[in-house]
Formats: sequence, C-alpha cells, structure tokens
Amino acid sequence: MEKEILVKSVLNKTRRRDPWFLDDYTLNPFSACSFNCLYCFIRGSKYGVHMEERLSVKINALEILEKQLALRAKKKQYGIIVLSSATDPYLEIEAKYQLTRRMLELIHRYRFPVHIITKSTLVVRDFDLLQKINRDAILPEDLQSALRNKVFVTFSFSTVDDRIAKIFEPGAPGPSKRLQVLKQTLEAGLQTGVSMMPTLPYITDSEEHLEIMFNTFSQLCVNYLFPASITLFGNGPADSKTLVFRAIQKHYPDLAEKYTQLFRYSPQVPKWYTDTFNSKIRKLNELYRIPSSLMQ
Repeated sequence: MEKEILVKSVLNKTRRRDPWFLDDYTLNPFSACSFNCLYCFIRGSKYGVHMEERLSVKINALEILEKQLALRAKKKQYGIIVLSSATDPYLEIEAKYQLTRRMLELIHRYRFPVHIITKSTLVVRDFDLLQKINRDAILPEDLQSALRNKVFVTFSFSTVDDRIAKIFEPGAPGPSKRLQVLKQTLEAGLQTGVSMMPTLPYITDSEEHLEIMFNTFSQLCVNYLFPASITLFGNGPADSKTLVFRAIQKHYPDLAEKYTQLFRYSPQVPKWYTDTFNSKIRKLNELYRIPSSLMQ
C-alpha cells in the first residue's frame, strides 16, 4: 500500500547536464518503485528489499511544481526536465493518482521540454500532452540549434527476453509489452529511443544477445540507443549487489564465481571488461548505424 507524503521541493536543478539524457532538471512524482528492479542504483536500506513496500506519492507535488516552474519560466531558465531520474513516472499507481499527467499539464503550460524515461506501457495515455509539449516548449538557448525535438521518450531495456527480465525486473512490464508501446510511441511521431542499461554480464552482454537487441531496435527504427554495462552497490541485504548476486546464485549458479571476481574490488566492472564491452558495441554501431545521441 502506497504512502502519501508532503514535500518541500520537486523540481531539482542538476549540477551538470548528462550528455546522454540532457537533464537540466529532474522531477520524481513518487519515491521508491514498484517495478523492483534488482540492479536499481537507488537501492539500499532506506527502501528495503521490496521497494514497492516503501512506495510514496508526493501528494502536494503539483502545487510545489507550479511555483517552481513559474519562477524558472519568469527568469527564462528553460531546460529539459527528465521525468523521472530515481523512479518510473508511470508506475501502476499513476493510473489512480494521475500525478505524472497533471505534472505534464503544468510543464506544457510553462513551456518546458521534457524527457520521459520509463519501463511502463502507461505512457500511451499521455501522447496527446507530449505532442503538445513537443509543439510549444522552449528549448534552452544552447540547445536550440542542436535539437529538433522538445520531447523525448526513452524506454529502458536490460534485455528483450521476457524470461530474463522476470528475474531481474520482477515488477516491470515485460520487454515484449514494452516493445509494442515503443512502436506505438514512434508511430505517434515522438522522438523515441532506448536506454539499453544495464546489460547483464555473461547474460545479456554476449555478442549474440547484444546483436539480437540491436537488431530488434533497428527494425523498429528507434531514433537513438544508449548502451551501457552495470554498476552494483553495497553489501547490505537491500543493496543492488546483494540482490543481483542472490539472483545469479539461484538462476545462474555457474556464473556466481565470475560475478564475484568481476565486482571484487569495485561497484563498477573492471577496465578489461569495459574495453571488451565497448568493442562489441562499436561493431554493432558500425553495422546498425543507430544514433547514440539526442542531438541529431
């Protein structure tokens, strides 16, 4: 059961714009996440093993957001709002609260561009609003010559295999459903791509599996693709490293020692792994020619 909370701020100005996601601002309607992805970077004791049990709705977010947007717009501090950076904006409870939709209405009113990052199928409901934002928003001055669009919809995939996804993303809509909605989003005329993050070492990072993913997204004619490997944090019972290792031990016991070696010294994969991964991606980029940037 979700909890309703009050917040003092919802629109967060980023220190530095991410080169992939172009986030000038971040906006999260909810706290924690019912999709419960084992590898999620926000995991930890604050949320628990089952993040859906800590799910919170920011019930005064609209009032706060309107004040913040009005002030930024008055100062002409336009920038791309990423929705969301720490949870999915289209969790199941969005159908009940419609908080994301009402936030998009405010974003349209104050003419801010937006970047949606999601694993959900519910984004279809808001195509009408996203198309209006794409028509009316004002890009930040330094991006006006680099971008043709003011709305971006990025679907997150670690695999296109429903069976694998069920292990590591147990609460999220399966990749097969996501692919259907990705196709609909492209057909709606919205700039649409894929965050292929994180790929899973020795499971979805093989040349064969990566090519299946690239081929799948290429056939759909996605506008961009961001591939990256995994980072695993912490040793506590609710941390991503602990939960992923537990899943590996249960479902892929032959890989347990490889994972131990891979993350023995750091939350990040070692340089030799990164070099090998990047080499695979370069070959696929040359073959499929899918852009790796929003700035086209």
